[in-house]
Amino acid sequence: MLRYSLRPLGLAACGVLLAGRAFAQGQVTPPASATPAPSQVPAASAQEPIHREQEKDENWSVHFQQTIIQQWHNDLSPSYEGPFSLKARESAKLSLTTTLFIGRRLWKGAAVYFNPEVAGGSGLSGATGIGGAPNGETFRIGDPSPQVYLARLFLRQVWALGTIREQDDDDFNQLKGSRPARYLALNVGKFGIADYFDQNSYSHDPRTQFFNWSLMSAGAWDYPANVRGYTAGAVVEYVTPGLALRASSSLMPTEANGPILDFNVRKAHSETLELTKVYKMRGHTGTLRLLGFRNQAAMGSYTLAVREAGLAQPDVTATRTDGRTKYGFVVNAEQEISKEVGLFGRLSYNDGHNETWAFTEIDHSLSVGATSTGARWHRATDRLGVALVANGLSPEHRAYLAAGGSGFILGDGQLDYGLEYIGEIYYSIDFPRYHAALSPDYQVILNPGYNTSRLPGPVHVVALRVHVEF
Repeated sequence: MLRYSLRPLGLAACGVLLAGRAFAQGQVTPPASATPAPSQVPAASAQEPIHREQEKDENWSVHFQQTIIQQWHNDLSPSYEGPFSLKARESAKLSLTTTLFIGRRLWKGAAVYFNPEVAGGSGLSGATGIGGAPNGETFRIGDPSPQVYLARLFLRQVWALGTIREQDDDDFNQLKGSRPARYLALNVGKFGIADYFDQNSYSHDPRTQFFNWSLMSAGAWDYPANVRGYTAGAVVEYVTPGLALRASSSLMPTEANGPILDFNVRKAHSETLELTKVYKMRGHTGTLRLLGFRNQAAMGSYTLAVREAGLAQPDVTATRTDGRTKYGFVVNAEQEISKEVGLFGRLSYNDGHNETWAFTEIDHSLSVGATSTGARWHRATDRLGVALVANGLSPEHRAYLAAGGSGFILGDGQLDYGLEYIGEIYYSIDFPRYHAALSPDYQVILNPGYNTSRLPGPVHVVALRVHVEF
């Protein structure tokens, strides 16, 4: 039975009606055939040039988004329960994020962007018990009450590498005006590292696309971020119409999944490098991205924690020391099949020797899926998405959990290891007049937390999302 109050969704519906009077840029659910600039980040994709008549540059950009997700899972009958297990029974959980996007042009090629944000609510079981958590808009925080914080504050400087220019629309953290088709850019400040890396037109944004954590980003990319998903640092971009190269150095949190970033860069830092190639296959656009990363922080060692514990319960936090690392890679592909249908897939891996520090407890992951517009049933701006995910752990990580250890996401007290399988399907109903979308979602999860013996059957998760932007 759904026992959580639905009043916030009613309030959101009122917000949808009010938002209908605002001028919006584009659609909430753009056609899946597009290879759009990434959501909430300035011109980060390498795309083919779109030649348009030059329009006047604008000096300000102001936008708004609000996303509300209500999510519930069926009652379960586990054979045992640990400190970070998915709960057998719980009320439906609600999450809310509200973001203001303000941009200001400064001098030639430069702009500053400021994003205050409010977030509140909770994920199922406090966003624990499942490696691929089912709501990408939730954080693992103790206080579910709405909190105001600074999401982004960064400077972006672009240097032209040629005379050809393209036209950008006014969008989230993007000013309307011309930009060079080939350029070098420097972004410095506070931002989300996934604003620039691991983009995917069909599977990247839980506010408008798939809900699951391992579909919004590569599951095994332990990307640098505080508990709310943001970091500070610098990103350098070399972008041409068909090729892009990006590199970054950014901060890690002071503790695993912690809220505070560590500014002692000699001891803790993260480097990310990604090559993006856009190509054509039988007249349809495709994109291939190859990403590598290396994190350094005061991580604990899974193997050392088990060895030092002996017959007692291991604690990876007791083995933390400066200088430990985690490295890995991501292969990320998307392919337009027709003007209505696109395919995508990600393969990701990290070495898994040391404790997960920032994202989630996944050491290798494979995801595949497809999205389609609703053009065939005369709903051209609607979107249907279907995806499958398989997540896994390194031998060291699974041995630690089997011995009774816990991370910040997982801890059943024991482990009969198997891959964690997730299937997700969503349908986004677009309301262009009101600049809003309503999205029912269903996920089925087998072996949550990689445990094959704890639950007798799959976990069924249903959700409803309301998203407004202008």
